[in-house]
Amino acid sequence: MADIIDTAVNAGSFNTLVAAIQAANLVDTLKGSGPFTVFAPTDEAFNQLPAGTVDSLLQDIPKLTQILTYHVVPGKVLAADVVKLKTAKTVEGSDVKIDASNGGVKINDATVAAADVGADNGVIHVIDKVLIPA
Repeated sequence: MADIIDTAVNAGSFNTLVAAIQAANLVDTLKGSGPFTVFAPTDEAFNQLPAGTVDSLLQDIPKLTQILTYHVVPGKVLAADVVKLKTAKTVEGSDVKIDASNGGVKINDATVAAADVGADNGVIHVIDKVLIPA
């Protein structure tokens, strides 16, 4: 299997996320042994942000890093485990809220569109919105 970065690149729907990870110098980390759980927003999710947001984040690496690490949970947390949780501590340091009460799974206000995308150093859960820490 491929690592998280190569898996995201090969999927073809995470170009903005991969570009942001590269800009924030997190590629080596996410190619590391992990394991990591990544809540990965699609390009469409990034397109929902207000115009200019992505460009301004690419110029503000500390803020970009904070947002990106808010999408990563240490360890390999598969969907069967995610649905049992109410919160998860992110690499950024804050918790994300998890709500699996209505059939689907929400991470804060993002919906998990695809779960358990395997990588050799963790797992990716595809989400439809970019998570912004408080």
